[in-house]
Amino acid sequence: MKVAIICAGDREVAPFLPIIKECRTTEKAMLKFQEGKIGGVDVVVLYCGVCKVNAAIATQILIDTYKVDMVINAGTAGGMDPKLEIFDTAISTEVAYHDVSHDILTDFHPWMSSVYFKADKHLIELSQKAVAKLGYKAYWGRMVTGEAFIAEDGRQKINEEFAPLSVDMETAAIAHVCYVNQIPFIAIRSITDNAAHSGQGNFERNCVRAAEIAKDITVALLEEM
Repeated sequence: MKVAIICAGDREVAPFLPIIKECRTTEKAMLKFQEGKIGGVDVVVLYCGVCKVNAAIATQILIDTYKVDMVINAGTAGGMDPKLEIFDTAISTEVAYHDVSHDILTDFHPWMSSVYFKADKHLIELSQKAVAKLGYKAYWGRMVTGEAFIAEDGRQKINEEFAPLSVDMETAAIAHVCYVNQIPFIAIRSITDNAAHSGQGNFERNCVRAAEIAKDITVALLEEM
């Protein structure tokens, strides 16, 4: 079994790098892939860069070149549901794009029955066990993705249409690639900003700590395997 851990940015991947054993670095498509073991599990770890296309490129390479059996998207997100506070963690049960017309996914490839990419049920169960042992505050539910950092503009519309736990700029693209390749997927994203503490400044202040929390939950999930 080989597990991919894909993060958006360098600060999100940073907590994973010191704990990869037998680490070796390879490069493809201007991306650096760190292969090794975490807790005895074979992993490939990288940051893909921000936004949907970068995330999709990296995910397809992980599947085609590195032959991963499952994908974990770890990192940070903006909180959308008012119950999520800074440093709480959102864990996906389903993921959608908030900026893609619904019929693009249902009437054309990949001809989905809905706009939601489902997270793997077994990985959800393992994540619940992992969080229970750590004691972090986490919520399982819907995430949405789009090509913009959401502060105030667009927040109400997204909440009315999707009622998500969180918003980010990569998760749905990663889930989309996993869906068409039939690869199990889950996202683990800790909150850096929300309606009460919105904006890029809050993301910058809270990113390092939130990334560390997401790493802890991801590693605990690996241990449950």
